[in-house]
Amino acid sequence: MSLNLVTLLYLVASVCFIQALKGLSHPTTSIRGNLFGMVGMAIATLTTAALIVKLAGSALGLGWVLVGLVVGGGYGAWRAKTVEMTKMPELVAFFHSMIGLAAVFIAVAAAVEPWAFGIVEKGGAVPVGNRVELALGAAIGAITFSGSVIAFGKLSGSYKFRLFQGAPVVFKGQHALNAVLGLALLFFIVGYAISESKLDFALLLALAFVIGVTIIIPIGGADMPVVVSMLNSYSGWAAAGIGFSLNNSMLIIAGSLVGSSGAILSYIMCKAMNRSFFNVILGGFGGDATAATAGKAEARPVKSGSADDAAFVLGNAETVVIVPGYGLAVARAQHAVKELAEKLTHKGVTVKYAIHPVAGRMPGHMNVLLAEAEVPYDQVFEMEDINGEFGQADVAIILGANDVVNPAAMTKGSPIYGMPILEAYKAKTIIVNKRSMAAGYAGLDNELFYMDKTMMVFGDAKKVVEDMVKAIE
Repeated sequence: MSLNLVTLLYLVASVCFIQALKGLSHPTTSIRGNLFGMVGMAIATLTTAALIVKLAGSALGLGWVLVGLVVGGGYGAWRAKTVEMTKMPELVAFFHSMIGLAAVFIAVAAAVEPWAFGIVEKGGAVPVGNRVELALGAAIGAITFSGSVIAFGKLSGSYKFRLFQGAPVVFKGQHALNAVLGLALLFFIVGYAISESKLDFALLLALAFVIGVTIIIPIGGADMPVVVSMLNSYSGWAAAGIGFSLNNSMLIIAGSLVGSSGAILSYIMCKAMNRSFFNVILGGFGGDATAATAGKAEARPVKSGSADDAAFVLGNAETVVIVPGYGLAVARAQHAVKELAEKLTHKGVTVKYAIHPVAGRMPGHMNVLLAEAEVPYDQVFEMEDINGEFGQADVAIILGANDVVNPAAMTKGSPIYGMPILEAYKAKTIIVNKRSMAAGYAGLDNELFYMDKTMMVFGDAKKVVEDMVKAIE
């Protein structure tokens, strides 16, 4: 295989990746986007395998590459097939960590034996530019790996280890420590670029692994969607940095696409949560210790009702807006909700779904959830498109959502002040389904639950919604 053909195939794969990103921008084209992504990755993988054979002069060693492809591809296929929808955010964080670790391994191999990658002749010194690229790629990859591991633990919520719990881990001098670690990391990156010292390279890797932990632990569970998006961006930049070192155009293009798209998505997420983009990059947001614990739910009276009561209200409405949240995903109630919407539609009720950008535990979590249940796309609306309709809606039914509908976002001094919310409080009647009166990720009481026009229906979302479906005539 000639190098010209390799370049051409890499270009074709890059075009496929661009089309994949374009397709994934909307639910109606997401399947096509995924197909483009898979085709592009298949082309890039096979081309790289052929390039390895060409550079090595034989197929020796390719067997290990094939073993890695089979094992990794098999595990990925199995996880994608068996993962529960509620575990999808953890899976995404896990994949990000693997990308970061792969970048670290490649950087280490290239730094130890650069001639094996065609960077220099055996015994020659690595050019300064390549050293900088290797150091940056390795550092970003290490930060991505350890940061993603912490994010995985926080998203899972099933580990007792303190760093894996949803509440922010904060301590005095935390920002100063991060600044010192960052300066030390920069010092060793420069040191490796100047001297090609293996010790400097090892120290910068160690520091990067530590920084990945220290910038994520102060971030609470409510901010995890932004973290997942930002780590996605980091993984892309790590791949791009290694691509420059290896002179691999495929890694450069694919990494840049992932890095830039992840950064743009992070910016959108930050706007949706009224967060500073630069604070996200530096890992400085996530609330302090007082904000994380302030707002414990008080024992206050609420109006509660049964599924039958809710069904009566819904059946007599003209317009209903459904607000899904993470509780809906936990209960796996998306199919029951679709059935409820269909039954209401057959009665002549106009039904719409309202999606907050950060509802759930990762960007687009609710969109994926509804798509799995094959909810019609024309019924699903983003926050900026649906907020103006809540005032005219007869009923807003909130299923497992909390912070994204909390009016506290409009109160100065609140930890979530300024965060754009779904304005469900404007609806004529509000039905809220929750298991209990527990606070959301932000740890704040929700005044919406205590309004005179709000009816709380306690219980598992799937069971409650199924009872509503049975009760609607």
